[in-house]
Amino acid sequence: MTNTMGLILSGWKKPALKDLSYNRSVSAVPFGGKYRAIDFILSNMVNSGIKNVGVLTQYSFRSLMDHLGSGKEWDLDRRYDGLFIFPPSMSDDESGWDRGSADAMYNNLSFLKRSNEDYVVISQGNGIFKMQMGEMLRYHLDTDADITLAYRQMYDYTKEELSRLGIIRINEDNRVIDLQEKPLNPQSDLASIGIYILKRTLLIALLEECIAHGDYDFVRDIMIKKLDKLSIYGYEFKGYWRNISSVRNYYRCSMEVLSDPEIREELFVRNGKIYTKVKDEAPAKYNEEAEVTNSIVADGCFIEGTVENSVLFRGVTIAKGAVVRNSIVMQGSVIEQDAVLECGILDKNVVLTRGKYLKGDSDYPVVVSKNSVV
Repeated sequence: MTNTMGLILSGWKKPALKDLSYNRSVSAVPFGGKYRAIDFILSNMVNSGIKNVGVLTQYSFRSLMDHLGSGKEWDLDRRYDGLFIFPPSMSDDESGWDRGSADAMYNNLSFLKRSNEDYVVISQGNGIFKMQMGEMLRYHLDTDADITLAYRQMYDYTKEELSRLGIIRINEDNRVIDLQEKPLNPQSDLASIGIYILKRTLLIALLEECIAHGDYDFVRDIMIKKLDKLSIYGYEFKGYWRNISSVRNYYRCSMEVLSDPEIREELFVRNGKIYTKVKDEAPAKYNEEAEVTNSIVADGCFIEGTVENSVLFRGVTIAKGAVVRNSIVMQGSVIEQDAVLECGILDKNVVLTRGKYLKGDSDYPVVVSKNSVV
C-alpha cells in the first residue's frame, strides 16, 4: 500500500469514558498492559505498508503527542513522509477548535494536497483490532467504489449497544443503501467500524464542498447526504473489533482479551506486531508469597499479593496480603497491604491504602481517577 496514506482522527471527547479521558485523548487511553488505543490502528497501517500518516488531535492531546513522539517505534521517523501530528490551531479569540471530522481534515488540507499518494485510509483512533488494509484496498479497486467503508456484523452486541454505533444496510452487491449514525432503533446489526478508503483527490473535493456549505462532519454531512450520489460499498471485517468509547466497553474488551486465547492470538501474534513506545524497565518481580493467575503483567511490577484475571501496567506494586481480581491497574499504582480490588479500574499513580476494600461490578466497574489516594 505504498500508494496509500493514512489519516487518524483522535480528538473527540467521550463522556462515557469518564475519568479515563478527562486528562487524555481517547486515542491515548492505556490498554493491554503497555499499549495505547492508537497503537492498534497505527500498527495496522504500518503493517499494511502505509508510510505517510497524519494524526489529527483535538482535546487533551499532550499525552498522545508524548506517546507518539517522532514515530520511531513505528518506523515512521523518516526523511520523506513519516508521522505528522496536527493539533488544533488556536487563535486569540479561542476559535480554531475543529467542529467535526470533516472540519479537522479541512483545517489540515495542505497535508492532503502536498502528499503524493493516490488513496487515503481514514480511521478513528480508538479501535482495538488487527486488520490487513491491503485486502480492503483491493476490494475498493475491484468494486470501483467512490468510498469503501469497513463494517462488522455485531452479533455480540445488544440493541442498546448497537444504538451507539453507525449502522448500515447493504444490497446484494454490498453497496451501502442506508447509513444511520447512532440510531435509536437500529434496523440491522451491521456496524461501521470507522475505517474508510477513497481517492485523495476525491476527499479534497468533498471536504471543500462540505465546508463551503457550512457543514463539518464527514459521516453525517458527506457520506449520508451523498449516499445516492456516491458509490459507497461495504467491506466486511470478520475479525475481533471493539471501540474504546465507554468505561463498560473498555473493561469488557480487556476482560475478553484475558479470557479468550483466540482473541490474544489475533491481536498480538498474527499478521504483524502491535508497536508501542518502548520503555526500558526491569522485568516484573514475584516474591514467594505472590499468586498470579490468568493475568497480563507488564515490566517493572512488584508483586507480593494475589492477582487473578487482571491487567497490570508498568511499575504496579501489589503488597503482601493484597488481592486484585478482575481489574485493570494502570502504571505506577500501588495496592497496599491487605487491600482488595475487585472489578475496578485504577488510573495511573493511584494508591489503594492498606486494608481498603473496593468492589465494582462487571457491567459497572468502579473507576478511580489519576493520582488519587483511596
